[in-house]
Amino acid sequence: MERLNALDAEFLHLEDGIVHMHIAGASVFDDPPPPFHEVEALVASKLHLIPRYRQRIRSVPFELGRPVWVDDPHFDIGYHLRHMALPAPGDDAAFCGLMGRLMSQPLDRERPLWEAWIVEGLEGGRWAFVFKVHHCMVDGIAGVELLTVLLDLEADTTLAEPQPWAPHSEAPGVLKVLDAWAGLVASTLAATRAIPGSIAHPVATARSTLMTAEGAVRFMRRLAPTRPLSIEGPIGPNRVWAHSSASLADVKTIRSAFGGTVNDVVLAAVSGGYRALLMERGDDADRAVVRSLVPVSTRHDDGRGVPDNRVSALLYELPVQIADPVERLQVVHDQMTKLKSSHISEAGEAVTTIGNLAPPMVVGPVSRMAIRSMHLFGQRSLNTVTTNVPGPQFPLYCLGHEMLEYRPFVPISHGLRVGTAILSYNGNLFFGVTGDYETMPDVGVLATAVASGIEDLHGRALLRLGNHRFSGPLPKRAG
Repeated sequence: MERLNALDAEFLHLEDGIVHMHIAGASVFDDPPPPFHEVEALVASKLHLIPRYRQRIRSVPFELGRPVWVDDPHFDIGYHLRHMALPAPGDDAAFCGLMGRLMSQPLDRERPLWEAWIVEGLEGGRWAFVFKVHHCMVDGIAGVELLTVLLDLEADTTLAEPQPWAPHSEAPGVLKVLDAWAGLVASTLAATRAIPGSIAHPVATARSTLMTAEGAVRFMRRLAPTRPLSIEGPIGPNRVWAHSSASLADVKTIRSAFGGTVNDVVLAAVSGGYRALLMERGDDADRAVVRSLVPVSTRHDDGRGVPDNRVSALLYELPVQIADPVERLQVVHDQMTKLKSSHISEAGEAVTTIGNLAPPMVVGPVSRMAIRSMHLFGQRSLNTVTTNVPGPQFPLYCLGHEMLEYRPFVPISHGLRVGTAILSYNGNLFFGVTGDYETMPDVGVLATAVASGIEDLHGRALLRLGNHRFSGPLPKRAG
């Protein structure tokens, strides 16, 4: 019996009818789309590689264990895969509006937690494959891995026949409880096996414990309330969405000219985007504090091959107060270097590990109470979320059609009216900005400003590199 881990279950607890915890992406293709029945056959032929997508979540009686995955005896691919078209001219505004509407609807808990759409009629003869999956099933890294499973690495491939499948019957409630507690005992015993090693290496153990504790303290200090801004506050159930893109080669040129890492350049551009959005909305950007949750992958090659969540998080204050983009990039690099050595992510990973040992009948009610409290009273510790996921740097194909773009979507929660997702694919960076429909209709300002910020930095980088061509070597690059 497969149970959700503590973090997977937490993403279920976060949903309350207003917060929808699904992640998504829109793969955009050129040329006329293939027949819908061929796309359906393609997905059906890959389902044996991703068995989770024919399973649904079932609860354990009285929350005596975390929810479990069971086969859906009524699985119907026709429910999960849909077909639609944008009315002419199918411009970008129409597609963004469609994405906002699709992402405003929660997934059906009685079915496997994913849906997909083939969308025809995009401007320029393009079409899109929109895929939406609950965050309890995958994190960003696992979502990219899913994409590489569904799509092909070559244009010329043969469509395979679907493999036979018969659902396993669901275990009765008493067996779910017994299995859950057996699993808790096994997890506890696994944790205690590390004790002899800790005793054998007391200095290293003490140092690791101290660093994790320091990280936890630093994390808590960063949760202090921030100055009120228009991008934070109550949200409703409906979403708006915008997107933009930039060249990964341009970002690497910027890194070569000014130092730092690719991620530093991206965060600097996102910071500039938030500065532009705050100024557009009448906020005082020069005095603003925009604290972002930045997920950090803790995924290791452990051979499990399970598409679950394995992430920790950093809390980072985007330097929106700095107007000059080059100075902003340097500040981002300096701050991220310090933050990476702060052990905050290790503390987050430790909390997740402890969560796997906590009694579910306590964790579930406490989590729901917390999300209810945030709904009623709000929260001022976080202003936004920024997730950056590395994607494949080679082309992917759907029935011979090359994927040209991948436009990502990230969920938002109470107090976070806007969030930004970044994904790299085949030499480009793609930005997806999610906003609350009622209070953040202008998220396009942020999406456009991020791409413009990279363009501006690239122009300055070319000037700097050109000048140094005649005046000597560049200073040693950081990162």
